[in-house]
Amino acid sequence: MSTVTLNIGGMTCASCVRRVEKALQASPGVRSAEVNLASETARVELERPADLGPAAEALSEAGYPIDVHERQVELQGMTCASCVRRAEKALLSVEGVIRAEVNLASEQARLTMLPSTDSHAVLEALDRAGYPGRWADEKPSAGEDPARHRLRLERRHLIGAAILSAPLALGMIPELVGVHGWMVPPLAQLLLASIVQFYFGARFYRGAWHALRNRTGNMDLLVAIGTSAGWTLSTWNLMNTAPGQMPALYYEASAVIITFVLLGKYLENRAKGQTLEAIRALTALRPDTARLRGPEGDRLVPLEEIRTNDVLVVQPGERIPVDAEVVDGGGHVDESMLTGESLPVSRQPGDRVSAGSMNQDGVLIIRTHAVGQDTMLSRIVRMVESAQASKAPIQRLVDQVSAIFVPVVLGIALLTWLVGSAVLGAEQALLNAIAVLVIACPCALGLATPTAIMVGTGIAARHGILIRDAQALELAHRVDTVIFDKTGTLTVGKPEVSAFDTLPGDNANQALSWAVAIQKHAEHPLAAALLRHAESQQIDAAPAVDFRVLPGRGASGTVGDLRLWLGNRTMMREKGVALEEWDELAAKHEARGRTLSWLAVDDGSHHAVAMMAFADALKPGAAATIRQLSALGIETWLISGDSQAAAAAVGEELGISHVEAQVLPEDKARHVEALRQQGRTVAMIGDGINDAPALAAADVGMAMATGTDVAMHSAGITLMRGDPTLVPAALDISRHTWRKIRQNLFWAFIYNSFGIPLAAVGLLSPMMAGAMMAASSVSVVANALLLRRWKPGAP
Repeated sequence: MSTVTLNIGGMTCASCVRRVEKALQASPGVRSAEVNLASETARVELERPADLGPAAEALSEAGYPIDVHERQVELQGMTCASCVRRAEKALLSVEGVIRAEVNLASEQARLTMLPSTDSHAVLEALDRAGYPGRWADEKPSAGEDPARHRLRLERRHLIGAAILSAPLALGMIPELVGVHGWMVPPLAQLLLASIVQFYFGARFYRGAWHALRNRTGNMDLLVAIGTSAGWTLSTWNLMNTAPGQMPALYYEASAVIITFVLLGKYLENRAKGQTLEAIRALTALRPDTARLRGPEGDRLVPLEEIRTNDVLVVQPGERIPVDAEVVDGGGHVDESMLTGESLPVSRQPGDRVSAGSMNQDGVLIIRTHAVGQDTMLSRIVRMVESAQASKAPIQRLVDQVSAIFVPVVLGIALLTWLVGSAVLGAEQALLNAIAVLVIACPCALGLATPTAIMVGTGIAARHGILIRDAQALELAHRVDTVIFDKTGTLTVGKPEVSAFDTLPGDNANQALSWAVAIQKHAEHPLAAALLRHAESQQIDAAPAVDFRVLPGRGASGTVGDLRLWLGNRTMMREKGVALEEWDELAAKHEARGRTLSWLAVDDGSHHAVAMMAFADALKPGAAATIRQLSALGIETWLISGDSQAAAAAVGEELGISHVEAQVLPEDKARHVEALRQQGRTVAMIGDGINDAPALAAADVGMAMATGTDVAMHSAGITLMRGDPTLVPAALDISRHTWRKIRQNLFWAFIYNSFGIPLAAVGLLSPMMAGAMMAASSVSVVANALLLRRWKPGAP
């Protein structure tokens, strides 16, 4: 029995208390619950600690989420899929652990815990289960690299086992062709095989002991039983054979099996190290020092000493150490490792820069906004780590299969021995049973899904696509409907001049010059758009005098002896400016959702000399994005809060299938739900706070990182550039990853499905079974690593 105190959010009145109590009491494993409205807590008595997870989910579904936090722990000793289930069971036995997801490929576990959870108790539970661990966010001691140390140790053990096994295996070759006398003497065989079996193979006995103590099975148990049986049979024959006779020995089988398994684990772990390259590459971007500017001048200090609002200097060729704003200087910054953007971007005073970016030219003086774990780089690393440690829905099915796999294999091996003893003889039957145990090790089965996910999320991050969890990656390959927000997603999000029209006979450059003169001091977004348009036309003018802003209408000023007005229809009407000559052209622009302004001049009579049409310009990749999605057979929707004319114009120009305009934020989520109710798999693409409900409601939410933090937190996938072409790229990497998962699972099952029967009937020797088992694990990891060749737009 376990008692925990939960901090519950969202409770406002007595009826909330009743709903919380009802949700808890309906949750399995909850014996009693006492809810306190004043402290917003609940004291819950559980049958066992593992029942906390369902209770937390019940509260979340009722609208009262509890206060939790996530941490990752690095494990050792993981060998196969059944280890995953045992480690998760150990973690869930700790009081306060709500959810535990263990990843075999990365040998990490992602924990969702109460803030009060004892971190030492978590590590102790892992130690008891045979998987010693340490918290990923706690730095190891200086110079220590656990992964590299383990790899070096595995290499030494592999070399040692191979050297001692070689005489046993090579001595068998002449015997196979009828040449006798080359066999290693029996006692020497016993010595060599025993060292391999009990020294280099000690890891299998340790793993088997932990499995038996926890009443489960794993790869170590199968290898330990199989090789021990071969060694025991050989030793029995050696001790009971009459002097002068050659005993039937199988030491080479046991020794070579252990060597092959060690080889497989070494190659597998070395390959798995390559799947973590994305994390290593990102963490390597952060420099250890920064150049701090103070009263005494510039000096290099450790990065840990930098605080917000400090002023730093970044020289050309140096990486930017913190998130900051440029206050002086300027230059081009390479942000490719953060955003996937291949070309350097210009950064001037007032622009933001991110930690890890490379300053290519010019000296940047920056003011710190965020340091350490609060930088964009650190958030990206945490998102990639979280995705690689998370568990895809299909992996949970694999874990359930592996939970019963080892007991079934033990049963098949026992049956092989019993039936074979009656037909083939006890010794041959035992060898067949050993081959069954070895070939059936579920290493490849456990690695099939997580290795593909790790490589897929890593390569996606390098191209500016951050996948927050494996579920989003798995679901994205099934998407058949994509919904876009308009502003900031398909469009730039700021107005541009789409047309500057004059009447026949009027001087367009002169009219544009007058308009520039009036807008020089204006702060309206339309004024900024007009000035950018004039700059592109190489038109400039001195500011107008007697400048006045007329709120909601426009602005006026004097140029020379001319009085000018620039504004909307209301202003023109108030000034008595006739617009009949412009009606036909204006109607065409307004039908496309464009905003209109007129420039009028008083040169004795009030008349309009120019009409400006403003529109939110489409992003360069918007049209290509819609074409790519259509080519994939994906239906596209545009759901926007903008006017019907503006939304319809964008939809028509891009070729979007369905357009819904003037939709409120809460109604966007309803549209998403309605499409899901039709059986569609829906992806929502947005960037603003108003898109957050729809992003959360969709099967897959994709947020532009150029938008708000709220949108990014609501989405399963974040697109680090405001480039819509990343949308089909994200769906494509999901499809490639899913294909690798299916290929890996197919080969993993094929190895076992064909290997076990062949071993059972004696067509597969124990040594060959060991080689095939090692090859299966390596092939699965190698197949997943092929994803590293993926590029956006590649077939």
